[in-house]
Amino acid sequence: QVQLQESGPGLVKPSQTLSLTCTVSGGSITTSYYAWNWIRQPPGKGLEWMGVITYDGNTYYSPSLKSRTSISRDTAKNQFSLQLSSVTPEDTAVYYCNSNFNDWGQGIQVTVSS
Repeated sequence: QVQLQESGPGLVKPSQTLSLTCTVSGGSITTSYYAWNWIRQPPGKGLEWMGVITYDGNTYYSPSLKSRTSISRDTAKNQFSLQLSSVTPEDTAVYYCNSNFNDWGQGIQVTVSS
């Protein structure tokens, strides 16, 4: 069974870059047809898809976040990462990583505040 675990700082200052990592166990991020997503949920709002990196390294981003978002991977560590630049308090949310086969991390709270 594939398991995912988000990690990173829980507090980021405005204008800085938010960086999170998702560590995958129980399967390889390069296994064919897997896609690995970042999703967030601001307080009191629904889930927002941010972007994806596929098993072969292709990336796709939400149009509304594309200019600030970058997703990368480290196949040696079986991890994929999110970078969100120029954050504001509106980027405060629980951030999740998941797979297209509905495997989810537990989520990590990130607060943007000075």
